[in-house]
Order: sequence, then C-alpha cells, then structure tokens
Amino acid sequence: MIFLRGRIIGRLECGRTQLEVSQELGIALSVISRLWQRFQDDGNVSRCYSTGLPRVTTPNEDRYLAVTAKRNRRSTASDLFRQLSLATGTTVSRQTVYRRLGHIGLYARRPVRCVPLTATHCRLRLAWSREHALWTPQQ
Repeated sequence: MIFLRGRIIGRLECGRTQLEVSQELGIALSVISRLWQRFQDDGNVSRCYSTGLPRVTTPNEDRYLAVTAKRNRRSTASDLFRQLSLATGTTVSRQTVYRRLGHIGLYARRPVRCVPLTATHCRLRLAWSREHALWTPQQ
C-alpha cells in the first residue's frame, strides 16, 4: 500500500494531473486529492494511527500474561490481573486481561465433566475389551 502511495505521489510530481492519475490507477479522485494534500502539508504519505486510547499494557506485560496463563491453566482473568499488578505495578481491568489472552488464542472454557465410572463399569469394560481383543475388522 505504501508503494502505491509512492507511485501516486511520483506521478503527481512528474506533472500529471490528479484526474489522470486517478484514471490510470483506478483510484477515486478524492483519495488522490487527500493524499496529495497530506504530502504537501507534512511530506509524509503514511497513515496516522491515532484513534483510540493508547494501550495500557506493554508488549512485555502482554508476554508476562501469556506465560503466566499457560503455566497455570486454571487461573482466571481476575487472578491474572492481580498477579500482573503485583509483578509490574500496572493496574488493568479484568476485561483487558481477557482481551489480551484472546489475542493470543487463550479463551475461557469449561472443562468437560464426565460421569465417573463405578467399579462395576470398569470391570464390564475390561471384560468386553478382552472378549473383542482378537477380533478382525471384518467381524
């Protein structure tokens, strides 16, 4: 994308009109006009990412959360944000911790609970498997 912006600016600096560049590259005239205006104002064609508040946690703190969550799989987001504030002094919300873990692919899931097997169940399963141990796939 930056390469395309450079091509646009290059063509405009060579003396082509905004309309000609727009038609050649198949880009809306308003986009060409805005890009040229920004280039003339500050000499820069890259986008400014300034929307929203800055991140509360640093990349190191995000890594700390990931490592802590992977080491202690059963810890909750509340536990993790308390550990983070104790370790680094950064206070973040539980929701922030939840989002940071979601970005690395760790989501809250309930462990599967199965009906516990009784001694009778175990004995019957073992007997069935011993009976069928020598069966062929055709049987």
